[in-house]
Amino acid sequence: MSPNIPKTQHAAIVASSGAAIQVKKDHPVKSQAELAPGECLVKLHCTGVCHTDLHAAIGDWPVPPKSPLIGGHEGVGDIVAIGNHTTDSPVKVGDRVGIKWLAGSCLNCEQCRKGREQNCDKAQLSGYTVDGTFSEYVVSYVRHVTPIPKSLDSNSAASILCAGVTVFRALKYSQTTQGDWVVLPGAGGGLGHLAVQYAKDMGLRVIAIGTFSSLLLETPHAHPSSDTGAEKKKLCKELGADVWIDFKESKDIVADVKKATDGQGAHSSIVTAASPSGYTQAVDYLRPGGTLMAVGLPGKANLEASIFFTVFKSISILGSYVGNRQDAIEAIEIAARGAVKCHYAVRKLEDLSSIYEEMSAGKISGRVVIEYKK
Repeated sequence: MSPNIPKTQHAAIVASSGAAIQVKKDHPVKSQAELAPGECLVKLHCTGVCHTDLHAAIGDWPVPPKSPLIGGHEGVGDIVAIGNHTTDSPVKVGDRVGIKWLAGSCLNCEQCRKGREQNCDKAQLSGYTVDGTFSEYVVSYVRHVTPIPKSLDSNSAASILCAGVTVFRALKYSQTTQGDWVVLPGAGGGLGHLAVQYAKDMGLRVIAIGTFSSLLLETPHAHPSSDTGAEKKKLCKELGADVWIDFKESKDIVADVKKATDGQGAHSSIVTAASPSGYTQAVDYLRPGGTLMAVGLPGKANLEASIFFTVFKSISILGSYVGNRQDAIEAIEIAARGAVKCHYAVRKLEDLSSIYEEMSAGKISGRVVIEYKK
């Protein structure tokens, strides 16, 4: 029997791209009878806040979000209802599950069959093409929610569902082996600090780079975002980074990377920074046969690299876009055994506008998690 479900809830809504966030107290909640087959209703404990949510609110990506929009895609909570006529559901009412960026896909097309569910033509994206987790209740899909192990608390699991999965998959396909050098531009940020830990768990040697991000929030107090500074250096070193390079202090990042790697260059670079410079430099500091994993999503920037040296050095450039259901399970399991811990600050839903401002100004180390009332 389903728990009692209220008719209304608190939700943070962006009426149109670039509009101010409004936290409404009377947003409707879908009843069990309104759920379609395969859908589930999740009462959220918490949700992470991601740079993608900021892009969705601003609407500065080439693919426009739905409007009006409830953002958010890093939610953890309990299933309180499942749609009628749902067959062979892998989850049940009462299960604690995670809501990811990839809310659903067809599971039958070529992309889904090959493990690229996130590239499905029918993919539904939490907090972008469907309403997300900046609300007390969210509708998702039974075959795509991620079970959360008992050993991992909800707040810690939240950011793993997007940031963790994203960097884990990028490292997984980075064509590296134990002992190889990996460069992490943007290492002090929300994705980067998790990437440091996943890389160390895989036995890689890590060069963490604090980088400039051109992401701007259109407010009078907006400043370019960066993850430089003593606080973020301290965080990266505590998490196991072997080398730290600050772009504000370095006179030549390429030379510094090569110096740290005995003049050979790194084996791979996982570029999570939303800045084109992180991509341009990577081809120069990678050793022959190296792999550039493109992860960060600057809205309007182009990837520029020397074609000659990309070919001459046998460099691979691969795009890595979030992860599939199995990637999520693996990333969560690593966190559940304690090898990866998300550093986060706890805030309220009403703080979302100020969180975006702080995020844009580069004032947030680690991640932010919004808690809901129990």
